[in-house]
Amino acid sequence: MALVAGVDSSTQATKIVVRRAEDGALVRTGRAPHPDGTEVDPEAWWRAFEEASSGGLLEGVEAIAVAAQQHGLVALDEEGRVVRPALLWNDTRAAGAAADLVAELGGPKAWADAVGSVPVSSFTVAKLRWLAANEPENASRVAEAVLPHDWLTRRITGAAQAVTDRGDASGTGYYSPAEGAYRDDLVRLALGHDVRLPRVAAPGEALECAPAPGREDVRAVGVGTGDNMGAGLGLGLRPGDVAVSVGTSGTAFASVPAPTADASGLVSGFADAEGGFLPLVCTLNAARVLEAGAAALQVGREEFDRLALSADPGAEGLVLLPYLEGERTPNLPDATGRLDGLTGANLRPANIARAFVEGMLCGLADAADALADNGVPVERVLLIGGGARSEAVKALAPRVFGRPVLVPEDSEYVADGAARQAAWALLGGAEPPEWGRGAKAEERTGEPAPQVRERYAEVRARLESQEA
Repeated sequence: MALVAGVDSSTQATKIVVRRAEDGALVRTGRAPHPDGTEVDPEAWWRAFEEASSGGLLEGVEAIAVAAQQHGLVALDEEGRVVRPALLWNDTRAAGAAADLVAELGGPKAWADAVGSVPVSSFTVAKLRWLAANEPENASRVAEAVLPHDWLTRRITGAAQAVTDRGDASGTGYYSPAEGAYRDDLVRLALGHDVRLPRVAAPGEALECAPAPGREDVRAVGVGTGDNMGAGLGLGLRPGDVAVSVGTSGTAFASVPAPTADASGLVSGFADAEGGFLPLVCTLNAARVLEAGAAALQVGREEFDRLALSADPGAEGLVLLPYLEGERTPNLPDATGRLDGLTGANLRPANIARAFVEGMLCGLADAADALADNGVPVERVLLIGGGARSEAVKALAPRVFGRPVLVPEDSEYVADGAARQAAWALLGGAEPPEWGRGAKAEERTGEPAPQVRERYAEVRARLESQEA
């Protein structure tokens, strides 16, 4: 059977899966780390790709596609050289720039109507404005703006023109998913001048690829997409499914047939990787909240889970607002976390662990509720990402979400989605191949604990009133 490869170039690492094109069976995998930080030389991604694919990993692979972290700005000059290190999605320096852009266009509704989303610091358009305001010499040199997956795809194909897909383009803040077109006026508003933007290819389009060492058998390259769109494709989301990813960031998203436009800014109205739409809510704080809790208690992750599960729901009044790295939803980039409700009676390791898990899950449950408030059916939650391996997270999620929770088998779903897209490019057809994704999942149930959400909402509202 033909082999295809999917690449997940995430914030922390490059992960590659090689699967059979016809049925998606896993053949082999590779991985290499990325440097830490909120800005990075794109060459680091290429070195990680080469390391992860070394040792013959791509031998016999006939098609490949890349899904990568959304929003990052790779600014290039007239010669295609990188102007400065890429600004990543989790760089919050552009918060003020985003607020300025929102005001200049006429407010949140104007942005939601224009591009389906209200920009915050993570969006590419805000990073363009930050560059113009803070590094005007670099900004003047920018002739082309691409996203991480666009940059990597072009390195693989060797093509002169960058190519993207509507899914990743929809996270820039200057592409309208509803209209299927760039808004060049918003690029000018942000940066002060026009730039070249990648061609937006069709979802199943096959790009040509020149042979290269280690990739001699590759004859087609999928157009690629953003990481959340890749995860949706890898999961095979069905109507009523909401994926909740507990990774470096936390996301809640669904695949729907019609575009959304939320003027509150909570829901970003993205496109998906198949021709539909992907409303998404993102939080900056997810799995790292669990890591921080375990570190604070000086215990390993298994002991942290055991402590959290030994405490009562609500942690005897302890509530964590998990804004350890600022926050995107709600939009509080300068906020810090807080542990509320401390008393001499409840200040115990078990309650602290429970508060960290419940606080992180409450933020994600708020994200799922925001989707529902925008007409997205939320019948069941599919829990994925590194944080979903936590026993405490799996056990407490149905109590906090108040909905059925399924935990699909552990897999690299972003890379899986890219592999499925590569198979689509190789095999052709109107839709990606049916790989039966999501068939194996562990169902988790639990008595809903609405008092946990209510107490969290009280503490959050108090913080937001102070920040206003």
